[in-house]
Amino acid sequence: MIAHKQLLPEELRALIKARVLIFGGNKKLKIFGKLNCASGKRMKTDNRVFFTTSEEAKFFGYRPCGHCMKEEYKIWKKENGFV
Repeated sequence: MIAHKQLLPEELRALIKARVLIFGGNKKLKIFGKLNCASGKRMKTDNRVFFTTSEEAKFFGYRPCGHCMKEEYKIWKKENGFV
């Protein structure tokens, strides 16, 4: 997990372009999703973190975004007793 504030803008762009960083998350809400998600693009940079895999995000206790990761979110809800 890498906090947005730890990276310079050019470093961030290079890691995204190289597909090293695949997912972004909100550290306050503990939600992660795809980098092109409209919901994720609205979050404050102070709250934004990045992950290389969905497994990494789940390891840190983040749940999938219900907007851009619908199927994964449904599975998460079922596994956690919300359905």
